[in-house]
Amino acid sequence: MRKTAAIDNGHIDYKSEVLRKAIHLCSLSIPVIYYFISRELALSILIPLAALSLIIDLARYSNNTFSRLFYEIFGFMLRKHEKDNSKKNLNGATYVLLSAVLVVLIFPKIFAVTAFAVLIIGDLSAALIGRRFGRTKFLNKSLEGTVAFFFFSSIVVLLTPKIDGSIIEYLIGFAAVAIGAVVENISYGWVDDNLTIPLSVAVSMWILYALLLPNLQPVLLNVPN
Repeated sequence: MRKTAAIDNGHIDYKSEVLRKAIHLCSLSIPVIYYFISRELALSILIPLAALSLIIDLARYSNNTFSRLFYEIFGFMLRKHEKDNSKKNLNGATYVLLSAVLVVLIFPKIFAVTAFAVLIIGDLSAALIGRRFGRTKFLNKSLEGTVAFFFFSSIVVLLTPKIDGSIIEYLIGFAAVAIGAVVENISYGWVDDNLTIPLSVAVSMWILYALLLPNLQPVLLNVPN
């Protein structure tokens, strides 16, 4: 494998990246809180937050006064593609809230909790370790960042809820986060990974549970949401 100088796909300095991910880490409260509340209550909170974030995001492209204020406060944390007025891309926080709404709405609770926790921890690990230590090109990013995603997401799998705690459930989780790690890597440049990571992990888990643990499907579908 060819060795290169540090692989840096970011467009902000490392200190700003750390601050961005520290704020991103606060989103870990979403799966933690969701585990203890109903789907209906979670959506009643998440949908207004996502709508507000979307409105703010769109307003910065349509109102010059608001745009200047927005960039004065948050501009140093935004990546280049998030400030492209011609493409009008959404920022990462908006995508996080939109993806939270989708995974809570679509998937059983244990899949949603695991997938969203993987998004927060895995993405944070891949970004910080990949930018600082990434040397080996792998697909669209660095091998080091992708391995970091898988390693720390595997810890998430060990800590998140299961149905009966069998070894197969854990193996399914590890397989799902391996898929998520690759998806995080190849998403760069074409779609926001705040959407692709939790969706790919949750879909992978659902398929693997159906194939390997079909006897748990009735239990899974009847777990309170």
